[in-house]
Parts: sequence; structure tokens; C-alpha cells
Amino acid sequence: MDKMKWLICTLFLLVIFPAGADAESKDILLHFQPYITLQEEYNSNIDLTPNRGKRDDYITTITPGLKFSTATRSPVTGEFRPTPTAEERYGVDLDVRAGFNFYAKEEDYNYTSLHGTLNAWYAATPRLIFRVRDYVLRSDEIREAEYASPIEGGYLLSRTRKRTPYVRNVFEPSVQYQFGRENVISLNYRNNLYEIQGRTNEDSIENFINPRITYWFDIRNGVSFEYGLTLGHFERSPDLTGHMAMGRYTHRFNPKTSLFGEYTQLWRNFDSPSVDYAVYRPSLGLEHAFNPTLSGRIQGGYYWKNPARGATRGGPFYDVLVTQRAQKTTYALSLQGGYTEDYFSAENKGFTQYHRVLGRVNYQLLKKMNLGLFNSYEWAKLPGDVIGGRKETHHIWGIGGNGSYRLFHWLTLALEASHRENHSNLDGNDYSEYRGVLRVTATY
Repeated sequence: MDKMKWLICTLFLLVIFPAGADAESKDILLHFQPYITLQEEYNSNIDLTPNRGKRDDYITTITPGLKFSTATRSPVTGEFRPTPTAEERYGVDLDVRAGFNFYAKEEDYNYTSLHGTLNAWYAATPRLIFRVRDYVLRSDEIREAEYASPIEGGYLLSRTRKRTPYVRNVFEPSVQYQFGRENVISLNYRNNLYEIQGRTNEDSIENFINPRITYWFDIRNGVSFEYGLTLGHFERSPDLTGHMAMGRYTHRFNPKTSLFGEYTQLWRNFDSPSVDYAVYRPSLGLEHAFNPTLSGRIQGGYYWKNPARGATRGGPFYDVLVTQRAQKTTYALSLQGGYTEDYFSAENKGFTQYHRVLGRVNYQLLKKMNLGLFNSYEWAKLPGDVIGGRKETHHIWGIGGNGSYRLFHWLTLALEASHRENHSNLDGNDYSEYRGVLRVTATY
């Protein structure tokens, strides 16, 4: 699979660069942006253990990185300006960095981290677009940040029990064909690789194939259909074969407001001895653009989980997202509830009753200064673990703030402080954590 990923990425580069090599040969270096970050972090509870056993530490991280983009750079900030993909035939955005992490007290925890993102596309015709995305992470964070969260700050529910480096690589090639003004058919593939050491955690591989089609009968009425096939392989747990089918009808009242009805069904089939289950989820939703910078989406309904053995369970389902992207202020609010599925992670907790709120605000106080505030709350109930007649539950909340100041166009200072707690009916899962981070970044 790794060879296939590199082959596809190489084919993209062979197709993309000859088309623009002559025109950009003189200023090719302008498309590279090296940088280096020096970070000092204080963590009051590095293993997220109960208060009686927690350990604090200072973590020093030196991170050299490199960005590459076919976009042009701003003459003021030196940053790459987003490329209008609809007008460009091809493009590449790459950001990769390695971190050398040193613990002041727990020197056995020293390790090398890695973070990289790739977004490359090629429009063979104005209607036919090929795309490759890749996300790679090597980290020792106890709770892993979601790589596809609607708002920065979301975390997977699973966690490790100590700081053990793990690797995640998400590789997503896709092809899209537009056969009308808004009619689109696409085929997406995802290979999600997770590797970690330790007897309490396990490696896993997800292969996901996802065809979609959207068709509009007229300017007001359209339908969407989607299917997903999941093939999950786990190091020790029973393997998974999953199916997802979704149908949606949308009525557009005007360019700003749309109402839709949706039905989604999931089938989760496991090797023995795990129990298969199906999930049925009808819902209604509304999308509205309040103005050019403020938009919102609300979706709600009901779900039923029907296991092959045991009682059927259900509850309300909802998904709300509000975003504001103005010149000086951006904010986002996400509310999700009903259930979540946690597979291909440290603990593979599976189907979980779940509610979550995420919020983030950023404000440009001065031309060179930005301030931010973020918060989160999660409630989760796991059906698989019963302790003394009670199911495992978690109440996890966090709050934090950050600020950055650009001293020069090539030098930025940043501060961040946060606090997070978990209150669980299992004493061993309770924790409280304070973090403080000072970061200095030099960019060429």
C-alpha cells in the first residue's frame, strides 16, 4: 500500500510540473518556504492520570519544516496565498515538519514527531478533476486530535495509557466529474493506517471506498446518493466489514436557504465473537447563509441501533455548525450528538452514545497580533463496559486561549494556555491537566 501511495503521488508530480516548468524555472525557489520552530511546553499531567499519580514535565521541541505550494507568496507576510482551484489547472500544497522532543524529567519519553499534509490536484478537463490528499502524523499525545474535525480542537475519544509514540497515515485519492452546472459524480478512496506499540493498544488499517452522485432536476430541487464500503483489519480485535448508504433530497428556497431530508443506514459486520449491528437514521436539515461571511447548518433526527443480539436502542441525533469568517474576526461553533463510532484508534471503543460542543474564536487585535479562545465539552457513554452495574461514562471539558505577534515578517511569537478535565464513573479515568506553551517560529 505504501508503494501505491508513492506511485500515485509521483504520477501527479510528473503530470503537473512539466506543464509549468518552463514558466517557473526562474522563480521556483519562491514556491519553497523553509521554517523552524522552537517550543517550550509545561504540562502538569503528561500521562493524563488521576491526581494521586500524575507527573508534570517541561517539554522542549525543535521543529524544522518545509512548505511547498504552486500558489504565489504574499509580498507583505511571505505566506502562500490560497490558489483558486476552479481557475487553476493543477496545484500542490505541501507542508511537512519533524519535531525533536526532549523531556526535562522523563528522558525515556524523548522521541521524534512528524506532521505532514499534502493536497494536490490536476484538472484533465474543466469537468474532470483528479485529487490526492495525504495526512501523516507521528505523536505521543495521550488523546489524538481528529484529522477531520469540523473545528480545530476536536479529539478522538480513545486514548493511550502512557506516552507511547504512534503513527497515523491517511491517504485519500479521488476523482470527480461534473456533468452539469451542479451535477457531480465522484469516487473517493481512503487508506487509514494506524500503528502503535504496546499490549494495551493495537494496530489497525481502514480501507474505505465511497462513490457519490449529486443531481439537480432544476435550480430548486436536487438529490444526492452516497455509498461507503469499509474494510477494517485489526491486530487483535475481530475484523470489520461495514456498509453505509445515504439518500438526500434538497429543496432550495432561494440562493441563501435550503431545506433537506436525509436517510442514512449503517451495517457493521464483524468476525466472531463480536456482535453485528445496524443503525437507522432519518433526519431533516436546514442550511442558511445569513450574509457573505456568516453561514449555518442544522440537522436533526432520530437513530436506532439494532444489534444482532440484545435490545434495540435509540435516541435523538443532531449536528449543528455555525461559522463566521470576517476580516478581523472568525469563529465557529459545532454541536454534535446522538452517537459516534470510534474505530481505527488506540482503544477502538466502537459504537458510543455521545454529545459534544466545540467552539473557537479568533480576533485580529492589531495588524500583527491575533488572539484566540477555544473551549470543548464531551459526554460519552460506552455500551460495552459495565462496572458494578454502571456503564462507563465520561464528562470531558476543556478551555484555553492563545495569542500570536509577528515581530518581523519572518519571526512570530506565540503563547498558549489550556486546562482540561475528565470526570468518569471509573476512578482510573479521571484526570486534570494544565498546559502552557511558548513558541517562536522563524520563516524564510
